[in-house]
Amino acid sequence: MLGLCSPAAAHPVPFSYLDLRIQGEALEGSLVVHIFDAAHDLNVEPPERLLDPAVALARSAELVALLSPRLSVSADGRPLTAQWLAPDVLRERQSLRFPVRFALAKRPGSIAVAAWLFPYDPVHQTFLNVYEGDALTQAILDAGRPRFEYFAGTRQGALAVIQRFLPAGIHHILIGPDHLLFLVGLLLLGGTIRQLAVIVTSFTVAHSITLSLAALNIVTPPARIIEPAIALSIVYVGADNLLIKDGRDVRAWIAFAFGFIHGFGFANVLREMDLPARALGWSLFAFNVGVEIGQLLVVVVVATVLTTLRARSEAAGRQLAFAGSIVVIAAGAFWFIQRVFFPGGIS
Repeated sequence: MLGLCSPAAAHPVPFSYLDLRIQGEALEGSLVVHIFDAAHDLNVEPPERLLDPAVALARSAELVALLSPRLSVSADGRPLTAQWLAPDVLRERQSLRFPVRFALAKRPGSIAVAAWLFPYDPVHQTFLNVYEGDALTQAILDAGRPRFEYFAGTRQGALAVIQRFLPAGIHHILIGPDHLLFLVGLLLLGGTIRQLAVIVTSFTVAHSITLSLAALNIVTPPARIIEPAIALSIVYVGADNLLIKDGRDVRAWIAFAFGFIHGFGFANVLREMDLPARALGWSLFAFNVGVEIGQLLVVVVVATVLTTLRARSEAAGRQLAFAGSIVVIAAGAFWFIQRVFFPGGIS
């Protein structure tokens, strides 16, 4: 058996290293790639040939041509053009280091880096270091997460965070049918502008608290509990509308109590957006403001329609509130069953 064995080759280190430093008018950096990866894509055998400075220089243009489309860097959404220099041979690391420079038109608020340098290797990773002054931000790019966005610790960076997360908050509330239906259910019985403002504010205050706690990883209940609980909150709102009769209006308290649960639901989405470590406060603030703007848009539209209908016919307004509450209960019950018994979705 030993006589039949053949030599085996293993990938020594499936890593690349990209360093970027934000200077006044440019991003200065370097890309370090292992000779095993470079030799594979250049069809060089054995890979150690690339440790010869003459061979490395002769094949550098070909390697740069391969790597350039696989590495993209943009500043404030504008693609940057890489200026590659001749490689250095790092014999002790069995690697090649390419100095690279990206010219900047102005000091950026955000830098986005996308890298999938050696697609032949499904486990290949690129370790990214972004330097700004004395601050260092690190990330790992791979097949599952090929893109990273860095927000500068400046006024431009804060503005870039707001521009990214405020629209995201508006978008999330407008495309989230469960959150929207919960809010609509609270509005079906109508009320004065003050009453509706108190209801929406109570919901906002509550979900802002739990959103922040979850986004900061202080309290992180699992989604398998939160998502069914959100569905039950919708059922409760619809049932309360039918049972309240002429009793005391407790919708503000309902909005406040269940707002804590909905905040955890918002956080599940926000965590997937890669919160910038250096701008957590601004990102949470911008996302919350976006959610609030989206809520106000819904409130204005729904409240205007309901008020107009009641002004024409009080009976029609009551019928709409009754029918709407039934729909709210049915939808909440459907989502609860789906999320508890069919978490993968009902086909």
